[in-house]
This record gives sequence, structure tokens and C-alpha cells, in this order.
Amino acid sequence: MQGMIAEYERAKIMERSRRGKIYAANKGCVSVMGGAPYGYRYIDKCTGVGQALFEINEEEADVVRKVFLWVGRERASIGEVCRRLNTMSIITRTGKKCWDRSVIWGMLKNPAYKGQAAFGKTKVGVKLQHIRPQRHSCEQPKDNYSIYPVEKANWIYVKVPNIVNEDVFDIVQEQLAENRKIARTRERGAKYLLQGLIVCKCCRYAYYGSPVRNKRGEKVDHYAYYRCIGRDSYRFGGNKICDNKHIRTDALETAVWEEVKHLLKNPNRILEEYKRKLSEFKRSSWDKKSDLLEKQENKLQRGIARLIDSYAQEYISQEEFEPRVKAMKQSLKAIEEEKKRIFDQKKLKQELTLVVTNLEDFSSNITSNLDNADWITKRDIIRTLVKRIEINLGMFKKVCQTAFLVQLNFQSIRKENAELRHS
Repeated sequence: MQGMIAEYERAKIMERSRRGKIYAANKGCVSVMGGAPYGYRYIDKCTGVGQALFEINEEEADVVRKVFLWVGRERASIGEVCRRLNTMSIITRTGKKCWDRSVIWGMLKNPAYKGQAAFGKTKVGVKLQHIRPQRHSCEQPKDNYSIYPVEKANWIYVKVPNIVNEDVFDIVQEQLAENRKIARTRERGAKYLLQGLIVCKCCRYAYYGSPVRNKRGEKVDHYAYYRCIGRDSYRFGGNKICDNKHIRTDALETAVWEEVKHLLKNPNRILEEYKRKLSEFKRSSWDKKSDLLEKQENKLQRGIARLIDSYAQEYISQEEFEPRVKAMKQSLKAIEEEKKRIFDQKKLKQELTLVVTNLEDFSSNITSNLDNADWITKRDIIRTLVKRIEINLGMFKKVCQTAFLVQLNFQSIRKENAELRHS
């Protein structure tokens, strides 16, 4: 009983806290930020001049300026920036001697360094579905939500001292965009055509490319195998957790590429399935359902709040309170699940509409060059059309004989992605 009341109070406190932070951010208070970024020092209102503020830490600020100049003037990559910082023995704020690329990326993208700290860059939303659980994580995640980025137009900017000028910051953003374009055209060390797409259907771990070695321990260049991570006993305390088969890279890659070529030369079988699914969605009245569910949800939430208040003030007994609250919370859960289902369907409809519009053009533009495609072109086409490849136990012979069945996963499809599975 106390838990129900505490949950209600927790929701009220969270909402009040959210509104308070938005109000404070609009007033220009830096206290709503999660903390001062590298290069700044947070001064609370008691220590400062009656209000919280960011103060420049000159030692760290010099490092920030060097990083921006390396990228903006010398066009250095993020990896090169990390190597230079490590060579100069500059430690991170947490005392680490090795700089991570994600830290540098976050630094270069943070508008606080040009004098505009941003509040509200992310928001909480519906839990995203993963292809498989992340390594060393449970099947059912603890948090039932995901973090989504918010459009820059909705950010709230708070003025802080700038470390670099706005022109340098803008040049760095352009250089980062250019670096991304260059990175897409490079092989980037990838040696295997299907790298990152293959999933073991038994243990849900990924497959990775593993070269074959001869008796002297030297790598054999002309062939390799895709191997399930679950078969590596050293990763799991000396005991492997999967017995799925290794697969020759050349056999699997040839089979997948031939199937992709067949799909692109005959796009109608995909297009017809997309159109059929889209026609089903057009018959649905989601907006009316969403409005009705929203009203029902608000009504139930108000009812639960009134019921908790009545119980807290002893207007009703515990025997009356418990079954009524339980029934209302079950109804609320059912409404939330239905809202999530409608949200997923709306999102899917948008993606299907995009696919129907672009699939024929995409196919006609590249079909003529399929037979002469180089390695990078093949990889880009496969990653556009194939979402994942699932390997099932005992399917090695069928893989070698290119016995594939293409199925479309309409619950999680993204743009032109189709799901490729073994039959």
C-alpha cells in the first residue's frame, strides 16, 4: 500500500522537477545542467555571486582549444586527436591516461564551448527493440525506456563563457560532417562483407570473421570462417555456450550477394508485399484510437490519484482501496501497451511509405552495375537491403547451396532494410 502511494508521489515529484528545470533553463541558470563539461569548473551559488555559474578551467581549456584547432585547422580525425593527447600524456578529468573517441566526439559537438550550453538535448521515450541483448546484459532490460535525441530547434540555450569562438566551432562541425562522408567511402579495416549483420539464432550472439591459420600459426589469406562468439570458451569462463557451426566466408557472402542481386533484378515481389501491408495500415483509424486512449489514460490517472488521496485521508478502507487500485492499474497498463502498439504501427507506416516510393528507383539505378560491383559497393548495397542474417544449427549445407528464403520483418524494418534469414 505504501508502495502505491510512494509511486504516485514519485510521479508528482518528477513532473514538478521537470517543469522546474525547464523554467530555470529559460531563466539562464546553469544549475540545471548535469555538470560542467571538460574545460569548465562548476561554481555553486553559495561559493559564487549568488547564482551558479561555469568558470573556465584554463589548464583544461588549453586542451580544448588544441583539440578544436587540430580538427578545424589541420583536419585531424578523432582517432588522431586521441593519439596526440595520449602521446602528450594529458590525462582526462577522471584521471585516465587514455582518451576515448566518444569523449572527443562529445567535446567537439558540445555548443557550450562556443558560449551556449544546451539543455534538453535528449528525452525519454518508448523502449527500442534490439536485435539481440547487448553482451553481458540480461534478456529483459532493467529500464523500460530509451533515450531519444531532441531536435536542435527545441534545445534551451544557457549563456556560459566561451572557450572557442563561434567561427572555429562551426568549421569543426563542417569538418566532422566531411569526415563522416570520407569514412563511408573507406573500407575502414572491414575485411568481411557481412561483418556486423550475422546473428546466431541459438545464443543470439553475433558472428565474426575469423581467418584460418596454418600449422606455423600464419594466417591463410584466401579463405576464412564466420564464427559464433558463443563458441569462444575463453569469453565465458572456459565453457562455450553455443554449438552452432562455423561458415566459410566466401560461401556465405556469395550466397547472400546472389540473393540480393535476384531481389534487385526482381523488385516486384518485395514491392507487392510492402504495398499489401501498407494498404492494411490505410484502413486503420489510428488518430481516433490514440485520442480515445489518451483520454482514457488521463481519466484513469486522475482516478488513481483521487483514490490514493481518499485512502490517505481515511475516507475509504484498505479493503476497498486495494482491489479498485489494482483493477485501475491493470487497465492503465493495457492502455499503455495499446498506445505503444499504435505508435509502432504509425512509425512503420511512415517507413513503408518511404520504401514504396523509393524501392523501384533504387533498384533501377543500380541494377545495371550489379555484376561489376566492387567490394565496397557490394557491402553498401547489402547493408541497405539486409537487416540481419540469422544462422541456425545444422544449416551449413544449405548455406553452401545458397538455399535462402527472404522474409520481411515488418515489426522493425527501417527504410529499405529487409531481413534475410535461412530457411
